[in-house]
Amino acid sequence: MKKLSIASLLLVAAVVMTGCSKQKSATTGWNYNDPDWGGFEVSDYNEQITAPGLVFIEGGSFTMGRVSDDSRFQWNNVAHNVTVSSFYLDETEVTNQSYREYVYWMRRAYGEEYPERVRAIYPDTNCWRDKLAWREGFVDYYFQSPIYDQYPVVGVTWEQASKYCIWRTDRVNEKILVDMGVIALDLTDLRGENAFQTDVYLAGQYRGEVKRELDNLDPAAGGEPRQVRREDGILVPHYRLPTEAEWEFAALGMIGNTYDERIVEHKTYPWAGSSVRSANKKYYGQFLANFKRSRGDAMGVAGNLNDGWDYTCPVKWYFPNDYGLYNMAGNVSEWCMDVYRKDQNPVGGEDQNPFRGNVYRTPTFIDEEIAINDTTGSIIYKNVDDDLNRRNYRQADNINYLDGDYASNIYDYTNKGAITAWTNNDEPEDDRGTVNEENNNLNNPDSVTNMMYRRNTKPTEVTSLLNNKVRVVKGGSWNDRAYWMQAGTRRFYDQDRSTSWIGFRCAMDRLGPRAGK
Repeated sequence: MKKLSIASLLLVAAVVMTGCSKQKSATTGWNYNDPDWGGFEVSDYNEQITAPGLVFIEGGSFTMGRVSDDSRFQWNNVAHNVTVSSFYLDETEVTNQSYREYVYWMRRAYGEEYPERVRAIYPDTNCWRDKLAWREGFVDYYFQSPIYDQYPVVGVTWEQASKYCIWRTDRVNEKILVDMGVIALDLTDLRGENAFQTDVYLAGQYRGEVKRELDNLDPAAGGEPRQVRREDGILVPHYRLPTEAEWEFAALGMIGNTYDERIVEHKTYPWAGSSVRSANKKYYGQFLANFKRSRGDAMGVAGNLNDGWDYTCPVKWYFPNDYGLYNMAGNVSEWCMDVYRKDQNPVGGEDQNPFRGNVYRTPTFIDEEIAINDTTGSIIYKNVDDDLNRRNYRQADNINYLDGDYASNIYDYTNKGAITAWTNNDEPEDDRGTVNEENNNLNNPDSVTNMMYRRNTKPTEVTSLLNNKVRVVKGGSWNDRAYWMQAGTRRFYDQDRSTSWIGFRCAMDRLGPRAGK
């Protein structure tokens, strides 16, 4: 795949800034990038750079789910065909060192005025504790000691991981603009609302120091320069958590087992074969991942350790898969973007880039200007519930679509006396299930989910751990048996809780051409 360096990007940016290109429109014959002909600007930049830490994953169709028997009889991963678009994924799990860099930067930007923002992003080091185990050394040193710099960060919630992705996006795009000479890197005034944020900059609300903006070729601008826009193709898209489909596709490494557009062997693990040991003569019998072989056997016996690690290991230990990704099985399990439901592929579900968790938002405007939060300097968003003239969606929150909404409820949702739709804090009038009309909130997503996954009318009678705040977790960990290392195996965890066996890695959309050749 063609990879553009920052130097190449700056060369393209120079072309954009000088407006020297005189391409002609195939539609009108008018000159592009020429103020004498209207000044319509067309960038010569037509290739997405590979942002730091990422590996290109060429997409395609594959069988998602388990193709072997489910020994736990959970039936939450029935095999089905889907297509995943090309995307980018971190080569490794996010390390302690990378996450400490995030904490350090946030402390510099917000620690003095908004210390609560910094406290909220720290990993929970107490996640290592167990009532019947001694792990205080990990509590005190795992996140802070340089010895563990290249080990995966743990004790991070789904929400903390998502915020890390936002911060990383802003730092990468900020460096691009600094290298171009568009904005100044003034760390002496790194305070709250002055900190660079990609969305705020693109909205024209950046409050930091601008150094040299781009030439504006629009004659109506009167010679006033302009900032970088999306149309220039210079800034990278957002880092984010991978979807479940993306994660599973990348873990399988579907480029080493195909012939003439046929998958000749469906992998169980990120490597070929059905064994967790190497078949290579040079490394014959060695374990291929960091996991627990059996109860009481986390790393083998002294003098003959099997996988070599009792807890986590460095993120580049063991062989990568065919995409060049490390530890897609074992070491730590990883957060995915998706809200968990037992049925991966509901009837009527999408077969291209499937994902559950869409909540569509749009910026809030005040006096025709995008509203900015004075505390954080971030854009204030709202749900797009007022956008009702669409055929592709009718509401902002689509988490419950086809599983948890009224259409999928097993009760008669047309008869208000037969169901109860309460919020988390409101109960029905009586034990018969009569709805309190004042407290009834039929549009509340949590209420709808409660209807789907509760047994009776009382909120305390729960039949499932599912709600709209549990997220998919993929890949086995140091604390798991081989079963959980299979790419098709899935489970869930509360998005606002953390543990010593869950980490994460970031993904990014691939714009434009899908092929990597």
